[in-house]
Amino acid sequence: MGLLRWIWIGLAALAAAGALFLAWVYGASEAHYRSFPAPPAFAHPIPADAESISYGARIAQTRGCGGCHGADLEGEFMGMAQTPNLPAYARQHGPAALEAAIRHGLGHDGRALYSMPSYNFIRMRDEDVAALIAYLQNAPVSANKPHGAQPLWHERVLFDFVTRLNIARGDDGAMPQWLPEVPQLAQQENANSAIARGEYLAMTSCNECHGFNLRGYQPWGGSAPDLIVIGAYSHADFAHLMREGVPTSGADLPMMGPVARGRFTHWTDEEIDDLYAYLSDMSARAIEAEH
Repeated sequence: MGLLRWIWIGLAALAAAGALFLAWVYGASEAHYRSFPAPPAFAHPIPADAESISYGARIAQTRGCGGCHGADLEGEFMGMAQTPNLPAYARQHGPAALEAAIRHGLGHDGRALYSMPSYNFIRMRDEDVAALIAYLQNAPVSANKPHGAQPLWHERVLFDFVTRLNIARGDDGAMPQWLPEVPQLAQQENANSAIARGEYLAMTSCNECHGFNLRGYQPWGGSAPDLIVIGAYSHADFAHLMREGVPTSGADLPMMGPVARGRFTHWTDEEIDDLYAYLSDMSARAIEAEH
């Protein structure tokens, strides 16, 4: 009887230790999620005219909102995470909450978002954010169910636990933690206005996949391609890459291909020209600095 008692005591101690550990993981990760200050409330007027709403739709299209939120913005399962139905979200929450999510990686409840790529939008101008919000507020709310395979409950629980454990240990971070590392726009006063316009396009689109500085830097690691390679492209080859996703080598690019054909093909010829002007100049400056 004494041995059985000690077994129960041991099991109870293990259960208590496990509960304390889980409480620490949840508490420490939740504290991190809630540690980022709210930005100033977005005060830029939200337009209501058809032209601005159409422009906002184009921003959503060229910046890839559908890539994570579905073709009809209905929400989509991204690995283990389900993304919001954006038109529904825009109707439920005001412009300040939308801007905080888009540019600052903060949810409407003040908690940091984990997967929202706000580093791709933090340098976006107020008027463009306002147009995007206007579009989302007016876009039809799709009744389609999120696409993709829904993870099993135990897979989701394990994913959430591992994510929270990493954050609690300081080995990972929510999106707002990384945003100060996104470089400021540096070419907006360039006498060549094409370079200035191209920088804005690149730093609100291309850095999603090519690193915060367009040269492959991502604080969480990875192997983002360095866009210095554009220095070796002719204008015609670059335009073909942006429209078709096919590089000069003719190789199949599993990421760039679909992105170019789904998003960048909607850029105007002038925007392609501007991007080429900026990326070519960036490449030349980088090569000169290395020599």
